[in-house]
Amino acid sequence: MSRKAMEAKKPVERVAPTSIRLDKFLKISRIIKRRSVANDACSTGHVTVNGKEGKPGTDVKVGDVLGIRFGDKYSEYEILSIAEHAAKQDAADMYRAIG
Repeated sequence: MSRKAMEAKKPVERVAPTSIRLDKFLKISRIIKRRSVANDACSTGHVTVNGKEGKPGTDVKVGDVLGIRFGDKYSEYEILSIAEHAAKQDAADMYRAIG
């Protein structure tokens, strides 16, 4: 068996990320349903990370507090876990609503 064939059969180890882009977290956690909308919200100053304006590429990690303002509604969320993918039923476990 060739070396390439042997390497192809090796199981791929998946390491949980320690941080993720803000716009991607908002989409995966389903706080905002579409990544393009999450990107626009971040770009226009509607999202804060730990009290500072969050841009779409801002890295967020467990323990960060997100503030999201849409119109008159303001909500805060604490990040509890980070994942590259989340099933719909598991998405709400990624954060905790603060206010």
